[in-house]
Amino acid sequence: MAYILEHVTVIDVEREKIFTGAIRIEGDTIAAVYEGDAPETGARRVDLEGRYVMPGLIDMHCHIKEGFAPHFTAAGVTTVRNTAGNVIELEKLIHAPTDAPTPRVYASDRMIDGPPGLWGETALANFVTDDPEAARAEVRRQASAGAQFIKVYGLLSKEAMRVVAEEAKQHGLEVSADLIHSSVTAIEAAEMGVTWLEHASGVVQAMYPGWTMASTNVDIDWEQPDLERMEAVCRELLRHNVNLCPTLLVLDQIQQLPSPWESEFLFKEDGRLSGSGTLNTHWSGLAQQEELLKTHMGFLLDTVKAAAKTYRGLGGTVVAGTDCPAGVWTYAGTGLHRELELFTDMEWTEMEALQSATSTAAASIGLTDRGTIKAGCKADLLILDQNPLESISNTQTIYHVIKGGKRYTPNDILGHVPSPAYLKQREEEVAAAFPL
Repeated sequence: MAYILEHVTVIDVEREKIFTGAIRIEGDTIAAVYEGDAPETGARRVDLEGRYVMPGLIDMHCHIKEGFAPHFTAAGVTTVRNTAGNVIELEKLIHAPTDAPTPRVYASDRMIDGPPGLWGETALANFVTDDPEAARAEVRRQASAGAQFIKVYGLLSKEAMRVVAEEAKQHGLEVSADLIHSSVTAIEAAEMGVTWLEHASGVVQAMYPGWTMASTNVDIDWEQPDLERMEAVCRELLRHNVNLCPTLLVLDQIQQLPSPWESEFLFKEDGRLSGSGTLNTHWSGLAQQEELLKTHMGFLLDTVKAAAKTYRGLGGTVVAGTDCPAGVWTYAGTGLHRELELFTDMEWTEMEALQSATSTAAASIGLTDRGTIKAGCKADLLILDQNPLESISNTQTIYHVIKGGKRYTPNDILGHVPSPAYLKQREEEVAAAFPL
């Protein structure tokens, strides 16, 4: 049934325009957008005077699970890009009804890594090999299973990575790389055909040849990166049309320990996250290793920020992602709002930050039906009490979330967090469907 949102301030991120108008929604689609009043058609009207509407947010780097999927949507994240997991495990989310209280999922399958595997041996979410032809076969399997892109990881050999990129291209799939623990540089990966650098990784290796995370006694000023070297690397990446997803949140939360960021506006995770124990319990345990986390990962924050700022300044594509639930306190859904704050800390405007999680994000992966407010797009919208163009933190003042045309409050959505019994059942079903 059609309805109209009226007297609402529309934030048009695509045209960088803001106006008071109306939006007609039919089913799960935006049917029309009006500057000013909508014509009388007999459709039900929802008066939103004094409020703001923007496109639903897109988290461009996360590892979603059914147990905490509703938390994303409750925080206004209506689409996620899942950067490693298992498409069989996620099939109920991927194929959920259009107005389900969970995000739309743009998914890779298992990450392809080299031995011994940064996350252990071959399992549900990772495939470990030193054989390029085995890696090629895994790409074929993933393409057949429905993966929408391929993810490679830090211990994969240069030869195997090249084969993965070659095979992925044959299937029309992009390759995303996490090179944090790799000896492969960002430029080498780009030359192979890798088009996504997660965590802006590989840039440091390109700036300082021979450096790896295992390097010791290396004289690098991590707080004041060499911007001349940085720009040279970024210009080369731009030549290859590489996309960066810096995931500042995961590094910033580590650096903020023992007092990490928490939302001042939105709900906090409430324990209904998994069957065997909450993410909060997991994060609390990891946070006890504060010094290890800071020396192992957190020190990269300023360099990654500089890479993101430099690359965007040159005209490169930089998008917002959280890496939830990696690291500590990378909150599902709410964490993306913090990522946008961190983007404005890099002197981006509020509009530019919003675009990184809406129109730019959608366009970067070819999703033409979301990320903007215009006729023909999915009716995935975020209705706010305050103007996010005045302060980016106002993205957290959520009044309603519209997913596939259905209006929810955040608390409505949290009522759909699955039970421990359901999650246990799903775990057994996935194990039976994907024997190792």
